[in-house]
Amino acid sequence: MSENAIRVRPAAPGDVSLVADLIRALADYEHLSHELHLDEARLRDHLFGEPRYVEVLIGELDGVAVGYALYFHTYSTFLTKPGIWLEDLFVRPECRRRGVGRALLARLAAVAADRGCGRLEWSVLDWNTPAIEFYRSIGAGPVDGWTTYRLTGRELLRFATRGTADGR
Repeated sequence: MSENAIRVRPAAPGDVSLVADLIRALADYEHLSHELHLDEARLRDHLFGEPRYVEVLIGELDGVAVGYALYFHTYSTFLTKPGIWLEDLFVRPECRRRGVGRALLARLAAVAADRGCGRLEWSVLDWNTPAIEFYRSIGAGPVDGWTTYRLTGRELLRFATRGTADGR
């Protein structure tokens, strides 16, 4: 391969440990390793089992896997079309600014277009200026007026079983 040859391919079952390593690197980069509870067997089931919950594209630079995009389908009732949510886009820091992230995102945009999706969406940490600048450079912008909410852990279970967040 020529220098800086970029290849994007779908993950295969043999890539689960690689994807797990890249997820760990992303958690470290985002200063969120303390929140990571990665289970490779569960990841394998979600990537390649039935039902298949997520998909992954692997980005390679000169034949070495250096990044990934993990995504899943959503649905827009307003558009009456499916969408894609990009959960993770990560390229190892030493390999950034060489086109791998752009290639991953372009391939994912092609997947969305091929599947008739009306949207490709993701979130970004507000301190991640390099990512924000990259997203703006490709024509993406923030969704004004929306704030993300989340139920996790104890609160999720409590609300699921009792119908209230405070347990009453």
